[in-house]
Amino acid sequence: MARYTGPKTKIARKFGEAIFGEDKSFEKRNYPPGQHGNNRRRGKKSEYAIQLMEKQKAKYTYGILERQFRNLFKKATAAQGITGEVLLQLCESRLDNVVYRMGLSRSRRGARQLVSHRHITVNGNVVNIPSYSLKAGDVVAVREKSKSLEAINASLESTSSIYEWITFNNDTKSGTFVSVPARIQIPENINEQFIVELYSK
Repeated sequence: MARYTGPKTKIARKFGEAIFGEDKSFEKRNYPPGQHGNNRRRGKKSEYAIQLMEKQKAKYTYGILERQFRNLFKKATAAQGITGEVLLQLCESRLDNVVYRMGLSRSRRGARQLVSHRHITVNGNVVNIPSYSLKAGDVVAVREKSKSLEAINASLESTSSIYEWITFNNDTKSGTFVSVPARIQIPENINEQFIVELYSK
C-alpha cells in the first residue's frame, strides 16, 4: 500500500510543528515551505482549510492513508462516546503506534517496518499488520530472534517517554497495552473536533 516517503521536514513546516518527532532541520526553518519562505503574505484561512489541515496533520502524524482514516472515522461514529476522542483512541490503539510509544522505534515509520518485517508479537503470536487494533490487556513483545536488533536497542537507549496506558519491561522487551488512553493522556496536538466537522459536511 502507498505511503508518504517524501521529505518529513517539509511536511512538518507546512503544519508549523515537528509532527514526526525531534527534527533539527525544522528547528532551523520553522516557517512554511515555499519559494518565498517567511516573506510570503498568507491570507486568512477559510474554515474548510483549517479543518482540512487538521485532518491532514492527523493522517501524517499516524501515517494513515485517506481510505483507512475515513474507515476509522466511520468506526468512531458508530461507537459510543465522543466521536473525535474515539477516533484518536483508535489511532493510538494501532499496533505500529503502540510499538512506537513503547520506544522500540524512534518513529512511527520505523515501528511500521518492525511490524511488517515480523519482528513483533502480540500475545505470543507474530503479527505483521501495522494497523492491527490492540485491545486492553494485549501483550506486545519483540520476537525472540529479533531482540538483538541494533535499531531496537538504540531506540530503547534514547527513549525516555512514559505513558500511563502502557507498561514496558526493558529486560524482556515486552509490554502491555493496559487500556485505551483517555484524550487528556494523548500528547498529540490535534484538534479532533475540526476533523469531525469536516467529515460531517
